[in-house]
Amino acid sequence: MRAHHEKVVCEDGFTVSIQASSGHYCSPRLDDAPRWDSVELGYPSEWDWLLSEYQDGDADEPTQSVYGWVPVGVVYLLLTKHGGVVSGEVPKGVPVYSLSHPRKK
Repeated sequence: MRAHHEKVVCEDGFTVSIQASSGHYCSPRLDDAPRWDSVELGYPSEWDWLLSEYQDGDADEPTQSVYGWVPVGVVYLLLTKHGGVVSGEVPKGVPVYSLSHPRKK
């Protein structure tokens, strides 16, 4: 399994882990895929309705949950809604609203 991507921090302070590899709930389920169609999100700093249908686990604990197979388009909407990425790493194939974030290669 590939090393984890650094947690993403958005302009408004929202944070979320975005992962994609053979050991994550994503598609394709490969290490070092050229791009992903869906990715795994985890432990957002606050509940967001965009993620509701992808939550795995206790609905009463949305900030302590993993969200599997989230389409990259939904991830783009989520990150844009929170002002764009200011730091952290986003897997390849996930469009982001930011010109200065690092992208894991």
